Amino acid sequence: MLSLTYEYKAMPTNEQIQQIEHTLTVCRKVWNFALRERKDWLNSRKCQTNACSIVSEYITPADAPYPNYYEQANALTRAKAEFPELATVHSQVLQQVLRKLETAFVDMTRKKMGFPRFKNKYRMRSFVYPQLGKSQVLKNNQIKLPQIGWMEYVKSREIPDGFKVKQVRVVRKASGYFLMFTLECDVNVPDTVASGHPRGIDLGLDKFAATSDNELVERPRFLNTLHRKLKLLQRRLRNKNKGSNNRHKLNRKIARLHQRISDTRKDWHFKLAHKLCNDAGMVFVEDIDFRTWAKGMLGKHTLDAGFGQFVEILKWVCWKRGVYFNKVDKDYTSQVCPQCDTHTGKKDLSDRLHACRECGYTVHRDVAAAQVIRNRGVNALGRSVLENACGDGLTGTGNRLVKSQRNRKNGVQARFKPAS
Repeated sequence: MLSLTYEYKAMPTNEQIQQIEHTLTVCRKVWNFALRERKDWLNSRKCQTNACSIVSEYITPADAPYPNYYEQANALTRAKAEFPELATVHSQVLQQVLRKLETAFVDMTRKKMGFPRFKNKYRMRSFVYPQLGKSQVLKNNQIKLPQIGWMEYVKSREIPDGFKVKQVRVVRKASGYFLMFTLECDVNVPDTVASGHPRGIDLGLDKFAATSDNELVERPRFLNTLHRKLKLLQRRLRNKNKGSNNRHKLNRKIARLHQRISDTRKDWHFKLAHKLCNDAGMVFVEDIDFRTWAKGMLGKHTLDAGFGQFVEILKWVCWKRGVYFNKVDKDYTSQVCPQCDTHTGKKDLSDRLHACRECGYTVHRDVAAAQVIRNRGVNALGRSVLENACGDGLTGTGNRLVKSQRNRKNGVQARFKPAS
């Protein structure tokens, strides 16, 4: 089963906007009530019965079961008779809110994430229809959503043949409303075969990326380009009264500016990923948890570069283009010579040149690290680096999902320059 997600700009009417906002409000109330119910149950079992607080205490019956998804879903059905407002929203939409809350509690232990938070009217920004029924849901540039009706959207690209719309998520952003189509096709795509020219990529703050082919990519400053305007707007926000219309309007301007920065960064990541996949059959990167980078003194620059997002986009583009992708060990990539595999010792950040004392190999230190990454990736496949160094003219298993060859040539703004 192959699953894809396509994003389209929605064009709702005023009545549909009111229905979307009403749905978001009800979903927010359900989320907050369910989260409070879980917190009360947990707090009532934190202390012993002979050591209760003299100030306040959560009292819950001892035989009350833990309010998991199934308990809260059954309670939601019974609550519709007492609160008619719940019946004005599609039942599966509210069930998905409870299921998302269940996932958030599971992620606390599975992914070491934080405790779920209560949501105000700005934090609840989306809801999902998990099923759209068996009737016709698409017609030209319109889609039929339960309780909303036929909604127009900007059909920026066609849905691929053989794919069906399984679910739709309505998302509210600073620039309007968007529809996220989850498409499914009953087909099995084989894993990418490791063949062709190998390419190692080293990511950093001095140069955004360095490849094993002796190419360097400068790091664009997405935030710095609009930082002055953002600073002025946030300074004006400080003097606005909380809850006022002027503060709300200014918040929307700041949100649109942040979205512009985010969209620019994401667009550049996609173009660079396609550029790196050209003439490559295998792509290797370091296995790094970039969240640790964001906690240091250069955290602002790390978050502005968006390394984690770029690695995920590169992985997706490699799969789409039929290029083999894999992560390798990150340790000592800048301290090993790619030619003779000699440990050259730790380098200062000011040392931008790799010079091996054993074999005399000299190259830019980021390019040397990229070549070490390439060597480790190729060796992990049980092959020789010399055997794949020049490549064989292949680019993996072919362009499986690239609909037009123009996508591979046009619109790439990432500038490569050889390392000196």
